[in-house]
Amino acid sequence: MEFRDLKAQYNKYKNEIDSAIQEVLNNTNFIGGKEVDTLEKGLAEYVGVKHCITCANGTEAMTLLMMAWDIKVGDAVFVPDFTFFSTGEIVSFRGATPIFVDVDRDTFNIDTVKLERAINKVLKESKLNPKVIIPVDLFGLPADHIEIERIAKKYKLKVLEDAAQGFGGSINGKKACSFGDAATTSFFPAKPLGCYGDGGAIFTNDDALADLLNSYKVHGKGENKYDNVRIGVNSRLDTIQAAILNVKLTAFINHELDDVNRVYRFYTERLKGIVETPFIPNSYVSSFAQYTIKLKSREERDALQTKLKENGIPSMIYYVKPMHKQDAFRALEYDDSDFEVTNKLCDTVLSLPIHPYIREIDVEKVCNSIVKILNR
Repeated sequence: MEFRDLKAQYNKYKNEIDSAIQEVLNNTNFIGGKEVDTLEKGLAEYVGVKHCITCANGTEAMTLLMMAWDIKVGDAVFVPDFTFFSTGEIVSFRGATPIFVDVDRDTFNIDTVKLERAINKVLKESKLNPKVIIPVDLFGLPADHIEIERIAKKYKLKVLEDAAQGFGGSINGKKACSFGDAATTSFFPAKPLGCYGDGGAIFTNDDALADLLNSYKVHGKGENKYDNVRIGVNSRLDTIQAAILNVKLTAFINHELDDVNRVYRFYTERLKGIVETPFIPNSYVSSFAQYTIKLKSREERDALQTKLKENGIPSMIYYVKPMHKQDAFRALEYDDSDFEVTNKLCDTVLSLPIHPYIREIDVEKVCNSIVKILNR
């Protein structure tokens, strides 16, 4: 059993993917080919925004926005404590200070009450300038963007939606990657929409921002790549990856999002009352980058993971360490008691195999094993 079975997906679309790759090889347009333009238009249309700017990976997508917004030393950027390292890393990379905020226990996403409290604390201390909120759509579920946008407007902050795991999710039909001033996603292979290497994208309705990002990602180009009007970076999506993603985007729209939500319902029906299953608020849709359950303690979680492995069932822990405890952020001062929820989640969460191609018999095996192991 695979945790996320990329082989099954490839086997289903082997002819289309092989053909798309071969066309790039035949045309030898390995950088900036027509496949990239097609992908950017398709992604923008699906999400419902004016501009999609592809780049080398999801981390650089966020970094490019930090550059475009001139985030620097002395600025404060608000980031959830329970998420992958890169969301805080890109803040420190620019010399700014990440302000970690505890998360909501049910959704795993940034707690908006604690967010506003953190903003006011920074304002009161007057040592940093609050500039940006980076809500993360964790495990595929959009953050509470309605409330986050209200808070951002109140304090005149920008919002960068980190939808690395959230592509395909929605709130009241409004798609992930369309919230905030700009949004980013990742095409890492295991993501809801993944390529066969690294890749990322930025989404925005801001024409001027899109132009600036397109310059920054190609060495600060002006009229062409040999006319350099600013200091930029080299962050382009390879044409072969774009060709693969064009095939996968069609599959994602046609059936994969529906299929992974069918698996979610299957899991939840069978595990109800056995473990704490994912909570999806009304009017929200998750793309289920992960299906994450909660156990009662670290001991119970670790024992369950060990027994599942013995039964040939893979599982993962996202995340074993909070952001505020990462060694890379050791120079920052935090009160551990401010992160009660995140600390508890790191001890009790476990993600189970989920993807659009998992067989019902495999889900049954996972569920039956959990029931037997926990004796509930």
